[in-house]
Amino acid sequence: MCTGKCAKCIGGALFPLALCSIVANILLYFPNGQIIEIDEITDFVWFFPGIAGGGILILLPAFMMFWAGGDGCCGNRCGMMLSVLLSAGGFIGAGYCTVISGYALAQGPLCETGNGKFEYPFRNDILTEHYLLNQTSWELCKKPENIVLWNLVLFSALLGLGAIDLLLCLIQVINGLFGCLCGTCIRHRQDNII
Repeated sequence: MCTGKCAKCIGGALFPLALCSIVANILLYFPNGQIIEIDEITDFVWFFPGIAGGGILILLPAFMMFWAGGDGCCGNRCGMMLSVLLSAGGFIGAGYCTVISGYALAQGPLCETGNGKFEYPFRNDILTEHYLLNQTSWELCKKPENIVLWNLVLFSALLGLGAIDLLLCLIQVINGLFGCLCGTCIRHRQDNII
């Protein structure tokens, strides 16, 4: 078992996930590719779940996992310990991304409902069914066009990416602890003995 190789694999998997989270968060600022006013953007986008939580806080442990899994100066127990600490931070970031995205999905988007004002029509208890279960209620939002679907797809993507990040960071915490206690690669240690 080689904890260094495992760390490199997990780090390699986290890079595209973090980049996808950042892109999804940025796309939430431009519903249907349109530039809209700042006060017309759903408030949960401003919490930066994909940029901060699923992006930056995931990229940091991903870089460390790559270095800890290598043969250089960080490919040792100290490097694995640092990867454990940064993976714990990544776990917190991924959790933040998941919670904010889930809450954004539950609350619904900010939109104009036909009265000229932007509001959150799905945050009240007027509807008998939750808007996620009742697609016909999406017609309440007139502008920006298709905002409900836009937010649903992108916040769902952030929720899924955050959940995968959570799992990978947890695996790296466990892997890093083994690497810290036992060394990064048992085969490498056996080669040095012979």
